Amino acid sequence: MADEGERAVQAAIAAEMQLLDPDVRASPVLVSELLDPEFTEFGASGRRWDATSILTVTSAGSVDPDSPVEVSEMSGVVLAPGIVHLTYFADNRGRRAWRSSLWRLTETGWRMYFHQATSTS
Repeated sequence: MADEGERAVQAAIAAEMQLLDPDVRASPVLVSELLDPEFTEFGASGRRWDATSILTVTSAGSVDPDSPVEVSEMSGVVLAPGIVHLTYFADNRGRRAWRSSLWRLTETGWRMYFHQATSTS
């Protein structure tokens, strides 16, 4: 069971890292493949996002391909079968935040169900 749990955590981490990749973020098609249809995010700005609003932003070309997000302290835990909780620290050109994501396994693979960012100095 530990191997299965570790595989689930590693799959969620891989999907999270894809979402942080500037090339993926610049593609609404690729982003939509990683977001759950019921996706919700509370951003570091305090704004509430859903899958549609995230796809609108990514399709507007607001992603800078030359500014990858630096990630550290990534860890994950299986909360229930098919549900993984990730936490990590992200630095995006000096905008620093603790981040938390819930990923769920669907028929089409791992998809982010919920995300929250809390700004920090």
